[in-house]
Amino acid sequence: MKLSPIHYTLSPADPKGHLYEVTLTISQPATPVQTVSLPNWIPGSYLIRDFAKHLIEVRANTQSGQHVELVSLDKSTWQFASDGAPVVLSYKVYAWDLSVRGAHFDETHGFFNGTSVFLGVDGQEQQACTLELLSTEFCVNQDWRVATGMPALSVDDRGYGLYEAEDYAALIDYPFEMGTYTEIHFEACGIPHRMVLTGLFNIDTQRLKQDLIKICETEIRLFGGEAPMESYLFQVMVTGSDYGGLEHRNSTALMCSRDDLPYVGMEEATEGYLQFLELCSHEYFHLWNVKRIQPKVYQQSDLKEPAYTNQLWWFEGITSYYDALILLRAGIIDAQQYLKVLAEQMTRVYRMPGRFKQSAAESSWLTWTKFYQQDENAPNAIISYYTKGSLIALGLDLTIRQHTQNRKSLDDVLLHLWNHYGQTGQGLEEYEIESICSQVSGLDLSEFFENYLYGTQDLPFADWLPLEGVSFGLRAPTSLTDKGGEAQGSLLPAHLGANLADTEHQTVKVTHVWQGQAAYQAGLAAGDEILALNGLKTASSSVIEKQLKRINLQNTSVSWSCHYFRRDELRQAQIELQPALHDRVELQLNAESQSAWLLLDDSQQNKTA
Repeated sequence: MKLSPIHYTLSPADPKGHLYEVTLTISQPATPVQTVSLPNWIPGSYLIRDFAKHLIEVRANTQSGQHVELVSLDKSTWQFASDGAPVVLSYKVYAWDLSVRGAHFDETHGFFNGTSVFLGVDGQEQQACTLELLSTEFCVNQDWRVATGMPALSVDDRGYGLYEAEDYAALIDYPFEMGTYTEIHFEACGIPHRMVLTGLFNIDTQRLKQDLIKICETEIRLFGGEAPMESYLFQVMVTGSDYGGLEHRNSTALMCSRDDLPYVGMEEATEGYLQFLELCSHEYFHLWNVKRIQPKVYQQSDLKEPAYTNQLWWFEGITSYYDALILLRAGIIDAQQYLKVLAEQMTRVYRMPGRFKQSAAESSWLTWTKFYQQDENAPNAIISYYTKGSLIALGLDLTIRQHTQNRKSLDDVLLHLWNHYGQTGQGLEEYEIESICSQVSGLDLSEFFENYLYGTQDLPFADWLPLEGVSFGLRAPTSLTDKGGEAQGSLLPAHLGANLADTEHQTVKVTHVWQGQAAYQAGLAAGDEILALNGLKTASSSVIEKQLKRINLQNTSVSWSCHYFRRDELRQAQIELQPALHDRVELQLNAESQSAWLLLDDSQQNKTA
């Protein structure tokens, strides 16, 4: 079988050393010099990660084995002199990043993204690429199989062999999973889907399968009923506590806790399981909104330098709004359960003082630093374009529905973008989405975007939601870990104004301090370890919570003495307690509500779209 002019081999060579061995054959290098490079970031994750730091022993030779001098131009780019004859580059990749963004390899499984392992041939990015995935003795003995969305040319029954990608951008957009995994097959709207799960876990595969079918079919119908791919793959790495996902053109790489998976005999869906389904819904939604409906600046990026856009509030925020709404529309959760999830999502915004200092548009623009490199002051300084973006999406949806008597909704905007941008490959310019929202809805939304997207005002949900039969309120927390929703227990009368975490040596560590609140005024800072309050040992945050519940600030002020370590220095402070902030969102559904927003069935969805 004929190989492409750009041909790779990858061998899972050393599981104990976590090393992949890679070769790149360039049949017709440019003359008089050819450069090769590795991306510095991966699409969908906006941080310079310098994947090239994991490359070892990068060498070049002619096909006959003669050495070719390779010159390093910068941290991720190499160059060699060329007369046009074929050249073979070889290198090793250290793969010990257990995440959805990089490459990982040990005795339990192998996983890699192309951005971590495949050098690109500069100037020949449009060339088709072939990849031969080699099976080693270790892979044979362990009976490892391969799961990927990359088109196969000639592979064995375990998936090893020859694959082809239409160009370099496609090559790096098909992650690979190798190992002994649990596999689930199903069809959604006639399209074959599968999920592979690696790790140690117990699972009710039938329940998960049925829920995935509902999610995928609901989303396909939302975008007009035609899926944008011939097949789809969920790759899931199951661990003790991880969580995350990254979208690809016909697959997604996910991580979840084994406790989040459904188990045989589980009656009510656990909070963890719903969170996992929401993650699946989110990444599947990206098939349309990110992978095909895209900012123009991302289409033009070579992945070497940051690409800046104000539009992530749409691509992540709108996706974050729909991920749980899809569970409602699919019949996996009811309206009250959805409002609980929504209240918790809203609470994550209302607990951030930084929402008054940074707009969602600015959060998107500065994702490379302020969002992806958050520090202990983040709650005071920034807002997330995921969470604030999802509230902007909710506000947009309600505004459009209420001003058009439900003749139009945010669904219509999505379908317009899919028809005119996603299916045509045209990228979105800055500020174009805002004008499209006005165009599709027939409303002048300029003030909406000025106030809530480019400004820092809170959205007036107390005015909007009652029109949908839902009451909106802000209350004090009932505990230090209260995430919002209906109050479970009595409200805390006071709060320290800090996030706390228990340590293994029976102290309580301060992780974040809210500016202007009690801990801030007392001089406490992130990293401090509280030893005692009012002369009593503070072995855990639950001890502090019990003390706070006994406080009465109605008729008197309360001051606590606090002993704590800052680094290795013992310090003392006086904490003047303050009333607990009302920053937990509570949503209540009117039993008589027939809101089209909450009760859309399939026929109404199709009509709206």
